Amino acid sequence: MKYNFCVNIEKKQRIDMYLASIFPELSRSYIQKLIDSGCVRVNEHTIKKNTKLELHDEIYIEEIITSTQILPEAIPLDVIYEDKNICVINKAPWINVHPTPGIEGKRGTMVNALLHHCRESLPVISWEQRPWIVHRLDRDTTWVIITAKNDTYMKEISAKIKAREVKKYYIAIVAWVITQQKFTIKSDIGRHPSDKIKMTVSNPLNPKNAITHGEVLGYIDNEYSVIKVDLETWRTHQIRVHLASIWYPILWDSVYGNSKINKRVATLYQIHRQMLHAREFHIDLYGQNEKFIAPLYPDMEAVINGEIEV
Repeated sequence: MKYNFCVNIEKKQRIDMYLASIFPELSRSYIQKLIDSGCVRVNEHTIKKNTKLELHDEIYIEEIITSTQILPEAIPLDVIYEDKNICVINKAPWINVHPTPGIEGKRGTMVNALLHHCRESLPVISWEQRPWIVHRLDRDTTWVIITAKNDTYMKEISAKIKAREVKKYYIAIVAWVITQQKFTIKSDIGRHPSDKIKMTVSNPLNPKNAITHGEVLGYIDNEYSVIKVDLETWRTHQIRVHLASIWYPILWDSVYGNSKINKRVATLYQIHRQMLHAREFHIDLYGQNEKFIAPLYPDMEAVINGEIEV
């Protein structure tokens, strides 16, 4: 499991003591080993176990393995491609990709499903057999997701992701009519200063440059726009934050969207999740460019209703 969050403390505190307080199921020695191995960063920098945290510092933890075993589950998967090295899934909405803290959080996830589906050949991560999932995804977003089934391709895909040698294209339905066929949004994105769930472009904590490219594919009922999105940078919630910042929020985005519009489209189109889908994933594998395309989930396809070719 990976974590990324901001610190909210009144006075300076050692990072190992702070992490031990928010992850009581982990021993302090285990936390110190994570820090010593470079799996914990503060404000983009590797640190020591006696590093002192301050208010609004941003912590990133590469991986935590808790003592509660994550078990295989026979959860249906929409497999769009599979071979001995990788498994590509069209992720359904309302399912977590990675387990979350607590016993219940370790059930019903993509990891549980892939442990069952790919149990014959999986990489071993931190002494446990685990499918290596490239992406960290929103729970109710649908998209093409790639999983490595052995250590060789785990390392190869990881290196390509880190070097930004892959391309992902998204389809989104947004409020209002965007008249400019192609557009680019550039801004800094970072944690919201008062809401730890949100990211923001307005006075963000630890801001990072973000660039989003969009292309209008068509319109629905002359009120909503269907767009293709290409990310030049990959920031948390980047598409959702950027589109909301220019007053074209994604339909039924419960965090960054417009509540009145969300209620209206829920009644009109019977949708109850954000209309965002990662449709294409391009990566060089086996000496050639591989393009994996995941069809739209039925609820999003019904809204578009075949009137627009995506």
